[in-house]
Amino acid sequence: MRLRLHSGQGIGFPPPVPAAHRQSGQPTAHATTLNVSIASLLVLLLSSLVLALAWLAIASHRRRESDLRRFNDELEGRDRQLRLALWASDEMYWQYDLRSKHLERVRIVSVGDNELEARFDLDRDTQIHPEDLPRVLDQLRSYLRGHAPMIQLEVRFRGEGNQWQWMRAHGRAIAHDGNGHAIRVAGTARNIGTMRELESQREIAAGVLRNMAESVAVMDSDFHFITVNPAFTRMSGYDAHEVEGRDASLLNGSQHEPEFHDRVREEIRTRSHWTGEMWQRRKDGVDFLCSMQCTTIEDPGTRERRYVMVASDITEKRRLEHELRFLANFDPLTNLPNRTQLSDRLARAIMQARQYETRVGLLFLDLDNFKDVNDSLGHAIGDRVLRAAAQRILDAVGAERTVARIGGDEFTVVVENILEPEQLDDIAQDVIDAFDEPLRLDDRFEFTISPSIGISLFPDHAQVPSDLLKQADTAMYQAKSIGKRTFARYADSMDSDNRRRANLISALRRVLERGELHLVYQPQLILGGGSSRVGAVEALLRWDSPEFGTIPPSQFIPLAEESGLIVPIGEWVLDEACRTLSSWRHMGIDNRLVMAVNISAMQLLRSDLPNSVRKALDESGLPPSSLELELTESVLMSNAELARERLQAFQHMGVSIAVDDFGTGYSSLAYLHRLPINTLKIDKAFIDGLASGEDSEDDTITTTIIAMARTLGLQVVAEGVETPEQMAFLEQRACDLAQGYWISRPLPADACLRFLLGDRAPAVIPADRLDPDTTPA
Repeated sequence: MRLRLHSGQGIGFPPPVPAAHRQSGQPTAHATTLNVSIASLLVLLLSSLVLALAWLAIASHRRRESDLRRFNDELEGRDRQLRLALWASDEMYWQYDLRSKHLERVRIVSVGDNELEARFDLDRDTQIHPEDLPRVLDQLRSYLRGHAPMIQLEVRFRGEGNQWQWMRAHGRAIAHDGNGHAIRVAGTARNIGTMRELESQREIAAGVLRNMAESVAVMDSDFHFITVNPAFTRMSGYDAHEVEGRDASLLNGSQHEPEFHDRVREEIRTRSHWTGEMWQRRKDGVDFLCSMQCTTIEDPGTRERRYVMVASDITEKRRLEHELRFLANFDPLTNLPNRTQLSDRLARAIMQARQYETRVGLLFLDLDNFKDVNDSLGHAIGDRVLRAAAQRILDAVGAERTVARIGGDEFTVVVENILEPEQLDDIAQDVIDAFDEPLRLDDRFEFTISPSIGISLFPDHAQVPSDLLKQADTAMYQAKSIGKRTFARYADSMDSDNRRRANLISALRRVLERGELHLVYQPQLILGGGSSRVGAVEALLRWDSPEFGTIPPSQFIPLAEESGLIVPIGEWVLDEACRTLSSWRHMGIDNRLVMAVNISAMQLLRSDLPNSVRKALDESGLPPSSLELELTESVLMSNAELARERLQAFQHMGVSIAVDDFGTGYSSLAYLHRLPINTLKIDKAFIDGLASGEDSEDDTITTTIIAMARTLGLQVVAEGVETPEQMAFLEQRACDLAQGYWISRPLPADACLRFLLGDRAPAVIPADRLDPDTTPA
């Protein structure tokens, strides 16, 4: 190959010139040949060099192509691995351009078998929940200012279906400008919606566990404590660190045999659950009863068996249930069976009597005059009397017989295997005799109380328990009506008395609208100083019924109190008495005359009596000083504090207070002195025995009461004066006023007015002409 070179062409240096030629300036042949050879050699060398360079270039290009292919393969492999990692971890890649505010998101989704695809989203809108955006910006600023090593946040992001999804994002700056300021941040984010829901559920479960009222303990397969909740600590007294790792037998009480605990554990192991009640022992050594439920679970981490014991302290619940069962069947005051238990036992006794053809007797007891004790000394003393009476009855009839308290001061005795009715009479008399001895509570209190007893028999009088009880009750009222402290066996005729009682109560409800009530007035004469002036009159209530005739106050007043009708009737009495006195004053009666009106316990304690009194005075135009309210000693003591409060209201009003039937109750003289009372009325029972010619106790008691009243600054009125000797005795003892048939019987309003005006002859009745049946109750 020949290569022709032109001046200025080619690459290299020129060949050397021979000396001769250099000298002559003419080339020789030999020189020419030599030049050609050298040129050829140079061309060959240059060609070889070019070929070598070309080969090197080709080899380098191929190497670069190979490296590029290998790099691309590695890059694609890494890309596949990254995609697979993002897909497997359920994460997405994101980057945010701080200058353009563009957010790029890359999500890897599966589009087929073993095929993953990257999906790109470019948003100008960050798609972050408006409520979370301020927090995101704060964290981004904190990172860019170097206050945080990386971006970490949980945020709601708008996802597929335009739904908000909770995402947990991490990222850092990946690009900076010439000044080193970050211009792009990037990282990964994971959907944590399910995780947050699980965490929320775990937090809720943990909160529920912490706040459960029931004790919860988790134990391992050997029944060693792993963890407990706060309720466990409250219930057992042990803190969590005190029981962790210890055997559950730590809480075993002494109420069960060891075999019981072994059986429970074995049942839990074999059946995976156990439910029941177990006595446990607190840290302080006190046993308590638990309702327990144990369930077997599997630890999701270790796959080991765990026991979850849920327990509740039911000690108090069981105690209350026992107490309620007792209260449902027994009287808590006396511990005797109550009405419910009596019915059950009486029913069983009747069934047995039918089977063996015998009789069952029922005694119905009511304590005579117990209400006076209860009202005067209060319920605490009354309860003690009832307990003593219950024991007295038990001792009299024997422990083998059912003695029940069915309410108030009422008791019953069930007597089985009765052959003759007279056997019940003997038992009833034994009970009455048992009360001959006074009931002694302590050195201060001693009471003489007697029972009235009604008797009924199965099958003679009734076939079922309720009827047998009803007939015995009827017989008891009959016993009371014939003098108390006795017994009566039921008879059909007794039902008519009960019907009359019910009819009287029904008629009482209409007495005001029918105008069947009226008042009579009994004068109280001032004693001493030769005066014959009447200082007061007592208004007494009477009932004339078109159906039943004249009803004694001793019959209808208790019925009115029992039915609650005494309140409206009492208001009518107040109004009528005040109207009468007002009309008398207009007819010339001395303005100093006082009208005395009786007040019942229900009126004083259960009604708005002060307003009723004020209304009666206002409507009649009377001054308060013209009215005196009479209350029995027992009424004042039935609720002493409330009575004192009510009486003070009358004292402020200017109305005077008299204690009626004084000396028959159980009041404390020291307490009476603290009450705002003005007058003591000596009971007729003491006046009856005055001036009998013997040194009687009545003389002493009456003299003492008058002297005591003088000392306390109280006025004294003697009730039931029926003889001149009684009058003389009272005048000698400086009694203030006297009231009774010797002075005047109770008079209608017009007759009393004539008596007050001076025409007294018709009203005065000699002692030998007194008719006991007309004496007012």
